Amino acid sequence: MSTFDPDALECLAAIVEEGGFERAAQRLSITQSAVSQRLRALEAQIGTVLIVRSRPLRPTSAGQLLLKHTKQMRLLRADLERDLKELAPSSTGGAREEERISIAINADSIATWALPALNDLARQGLPMEIITDDQDFTQEWLREGQVLGCVTTLKQALRGCKVVPLGAMEYVAVAQAQFARDHFPKGLGPHNFREHPFIAFNRKDDMQSEFVGKAFGLKRVTLNQLFVPSSEGQVRAVLAGWGASVVPELLARGLLEQGQLVNIAPAYTLPIQLYWHCWNLESEVLDSLTSALMQAAGGALSVG
Repeated sequence: MSTFDPDALECLAAIVEEGGFERAAQRLSITQSAVSQRLRALEAQIGTVLIVRSRPLRPTSAGQLLLKHTKQMRLLRADLERDLKELAPSSTGGAREEERISIAINADSIATWALPALNDLARQGLPMEIITDDQDFTQEWLREGQVLGCVTTLKQALRGCKVVPLGAMEYVAVAQAQFARDHFPKGLGPHNFREHPFIAFNRKDDMQSEFVGKAFGLKRVTLNQLFVPSSEGQVRAVLAGWGASVVPELLARGLLEQGQLVNIAPAYTLPIQLYWHCWNLESEVLDSLTSALMQAAGGALSVG
């Protein structure tokens, strides 16, 4: 098997992660010409194109395989760093930019339980990169080899990966107190959900329509939606009277208790089962990430 130049592999990863040759050069502290030369040398060694020069840039199938290999090498180096620090705490410096350990987590988990789960690892110096996406799409980052693990709603494991159930996040329909009194005096129902806007995360987000459909037994639900690509931002928009929204109960709990938000469909809660997927590798770093997320989820999420 061919031996690949680690600098060339990190160059490929930098191009994909930074979205271009110029930003990759800045990150690696080399010239843009050097970035192009390293990529060309790697493509010549492989015998195929590794990057599609589109907008945005994206890796080819071969590029994705090499990107996954690069991430695995980072994981091995991170394991080595942890072991060396235990043997000789003063012998290692800070992690380099290219040593980042990338994971994909849905925005609602980031806004509620996931960040506290990672506190100890961050304080220990693990160079994490958290990528956010809709919970139904985070697995695509893992499939493409751009992260080593993800929190997702999908149960089926990818080849070479393992799956751990985390629990269910409970979602509730909420509105600002005065907005609820004015527009939902009898609560959300099967005949009034079209009359007022719902605040969704983005166009991928079908949480609002899924909640309404399942709450009232409707097969097709069309909503008037506004889009705010932030879990906390959705709640702020609701508080400002933009409309109603379906959000994690964990995120709304304090505001519901204070009376600033009102549960406009108290008879129904939508549970969304979450899973942690990661590469099936022997790694202390990966084991630590898995353990931390499982422990935090166990204390925050309901049993699925």
